[in-house]
Amino acid sequence: MDKLKILVTFGLTIVLAGCAAHPDPIIDMKGVNPDQLAQDWDDCEGYSEEISIGKGVAKGAGVGGGVGAVGGSIHGDVGRGAATGALLGATHSGLDADREKQRVFKRCLRGRGYRVLN
Repeated sequence: MDKLKILVTFGLTIVLAGCAAHPDPIIDMKGVNPDQLAQDWDDCEGYSEEISIGKGVAKGAGVGGGVGAVGGSIHGDVGRGAATGALLGATHSGLDADREKQRVFKRCLRGRGYRVLN
């Protein structure tokens, strides 16, 4: 079980590093009131924070671990299969949640009339 914890922790570290690597939206500032942008930015960021990366990672790890355990039982190593599945499931779910957060944030800014360039 210690190997599973190490693998999941490593996977979560990779996911969190990937989240930090995503740049903020780039806004075309022509004709934009910076004070209004700051207020809208905070509002939209609040909406995007409603998406929980942690819950997605936990669900992905659970489902991946279950699927991996089934696969591992076929090959004779349930623990290794579960650990691999949990790592892959957690990473995939975490990245999906981060992409969704980015989409919500950008969609909110666009809905408020900003031209988001990335």
